[in-house]
Parts: sequence; C-alpha cells; structure tokens
Amino acid sequence: MAAGIPSATPLDTLVAQRFKIEVAGVPIASFQEVSGITSEVEVVELKANDAFGKPVLKKMIGAVKPPTITLKRAADASMDLWTWHKAALDGDLIGARKNGSIVQLDFIYGEVARYNFYDAWISKFEATGMKAGDNAPAVESVTIVCERLERVS
Repeated sequence: MAAGIPSATPLDTLVAQRFKIEVAGVPIASFQEVSGITSEVEVVELKANDAFGKPVLKKMIGAVKPPTITLKRAADASMDLWTWHKAALDGDLIGARKNGSIVQLDFIYGEVARYNFYDAWISKFEATGMKAGDNAPAVESVTIVCERLERVS
C-alpha cells in the first residue's frame, strides 16, 4: 500500500479527511464527521460617554464559551458511546466526564494537529438513517459538551 505524500512544510494545508478521536488516551470508534471544534469569547459591550459627552462604545473580553462538539459515524455493535452517554443519563456526572482529543493526521497518518477537550460528556445520542429497503448505513450522532478546548499542536 502506498504511504502517501508527507507534508513538506508547516504551511501545508491540513487534510480534513484523516482524523481520529481519543478518549482518556484510548482511540475510540471511527467517525465520518466532526464539527463544533470552536473557541469563542463573548463580547461585552460597554456604552459610556467621554469627557465631552460624546457616546463611546467599547468592546471588552467576556466569558469563554465552551464548545459543543458533534461526532457522526456509521452505527456498529459497539456500546461504548451509549455507555458513556448513559453515565450522564444516570446522573453520574463524575463518571460521565472524560478528557479526550481530536487528532488530525497527514497523508502518512502522522499527527499534525491535536485539539484536547476537558471534562466532556455526551449530552445527546441520536440514531438515524433506519429506513426499510435502503442500503445506506444507520448513523449514530453524539453531541459532546465540554468545559474547555485547546489546540496543543
């Protein structure tokens, strides 16, 4: 099998189709789509008047908004995601909170970017795509909420 074309410089575009998900350092189910890797700070607007009475609008740094990450995959027999979600359903917030990473890979599957998420739990589990006579796979979608997200590489 061909090894692919390794990245030549740090300025090369990252390939979005190659990624993996790790929870507590262990690779978990493969996913076909990841969305919601966001970092956002709320904007606080301060309206005031200057010394001459002229209105002034200042934009200041507010609270950090924690991200909501959505993962989609073809359903299989694994119960790992449901078990993780069930901990939240059962009110076991300590057991439901996990740290993990979304890792982007280059053409030869070397790590080129890593987004770590902290104190995450599955707030929503959805099974869709079940249709009689259809050949498309059933899809599982999970919504993961976390306290913090950081890009570390």
